[in-house]
Amino acid sequence: MQALQINLSIDSSLFTKNPESSDLGKNIVRTSIEMIDELGYEAFNFKKLGERIHSNESSIYRYFESKHALLVYLFNWYWSWIEYKLVFLTMNIEQPEVKLLKILRLLTEEVKEDSDFSSINEVLLNKIIISESAKAYHNKEVDEDNKKGFFKVYKRVVQRVCDIILEINPNYPYPHMLISTIIEGAHHQRFFSEHLPALTDVDQGNDAIDRFYKELLLKAIKIEV
Repeated sequence: MQALQINLSIDSSLFTKNPESSDLGKNIVRTSIEMIDELGYEAFNFKKLGERIHSNESSIYRYFESKHALLVYLFNWYWSWIEYKLVFLTMNIEQPEVKLLKILRLLTEEVKEDSDFSSINEVLLNKIIISESAKAYHNKEVDEDNKKGFFKVYKRVVQRVCDIILEINPNYPYPHMLISTIIEGAHHQRFFSEHLPALTDVDQGNDAIDRFYKELLLKAIKIEV
């Protein structure tokens, strides 16, 4: 039985032409993920992408005005996917403590490929988010990009988790700092475990990242589960 294919709704301001509207657009996104993972964001460009997909460079610019715009699109696709999984994971759960721990696991666990989205390799995209996505906002245009709403999905994911924290402990003063620290920190620890293992305590086959941030979270908001 063929898996149900789900399309995420991505804000139209993030592209010139919707890449989901054509096979070429889907190929641009799929191949760009492979190439950014392979080459790194700095070495990647539309000329190389065009050569890989056997298409004119100009055809890529019909979908994205720059490789920065493409990176922001990938950033938003990833967090839209995480938000979809977050909502689906918690939709039938009433206890906020149980919701929070399930979401924490989602935000810190190793990513596996999702058969609901066949055109995107989520495992490779997660590697890009870990190693490259800070470049989507660590730049001189970040304030202008923020005004355009380029980071609203990521902020919405953080807010969803903050709302649950405040449901558990309405007096906790730092929910946004805590959740953004956990998300970014978990990404750093994944990167360190692969490239700079002396900076982490992750053991092979023993996911210390989830356990560490669970302990940090529960102690911070002062609950026992």
